[in-house]
Amino acid sequence: MISVVIPTLNAERTLVPTLSGLVPAVVEGIVQEAIIADGGSTDGTDVIADAAGTHLVKAPRGRGMQLEAGAREAKGDWLLFLHADTVLEPGWAAEAANFIERIESGRRPLSAAYFRFGLDDEGFMPRLIETMVGLRCAFFSLPYGDQGLLISRTHYARLGGFRPLPLMEDVDLVRRLKRRELHAFRTRAVTSARRYQEEGYLSRSIRNLGLTLLYLMRVPPRVLARLYE
Repeated sequence: MISVVIPTLNAERTLVPTLSGLVPAVVEGIVQEAIIADGGSTDGTDVIADAAGTHLVKAPRGRGMQLEAGAREAKGDWLLFLHADTVLEPGWAAEAANFIERIESGRRPLSAAYFRFGLDDEGFMPRLIETMVGLRCAFFSLPYGDQGLLISRTHYARLGGFRPLPLMEDVDLVRRLKRRELHAFRTRAVTSARRYQEEGYLSRSIRNLGLTLLYLMRVPPRVLARLYE
């Protein structure tokens, strides 16, 4: 039913928990396959991918190009794009299956879905960031890639898929969806807080917001990618 596409680049530290979160859905027959779209890892990412029985696809470095390469290899009628440092909470598969069934039965118009944002850290700042992301999604219908995206292959193709952008590939795709075509799941996609911890919650949040605003002001993604590094 679902092909999960995960872009990776030296993701050995986080990939195992991400894949483990998919196991119950595989057992239940909801997830048909997991595709690792690797952009040139030099660590043990490929070893983990092979041991887990995933389909490893080599792609040019860049999340947009990797996601598109993975989507081209997918066999499922539904695609779930998921970051390699994100773990889906228990219960996500049942919610996703219900969402798919409602669309395929005609009880819901064609749409895509994303998960609530979560961080795997304790304290005030992680909860504040989660709240701010929730408000961004509620008011602007703008989930990011670390919240996952479940979309039918037909809908994905109609939108033109991921473009070969070095950054903001997730925002670019989501903005091609109409507000009524986006559905928020109750379950969370819990992302590693490592980068927030290393850079500082406030600093990283301001930088992310600044990059998004610059993108919306039509600053080329290649320029934003240099600022992001």
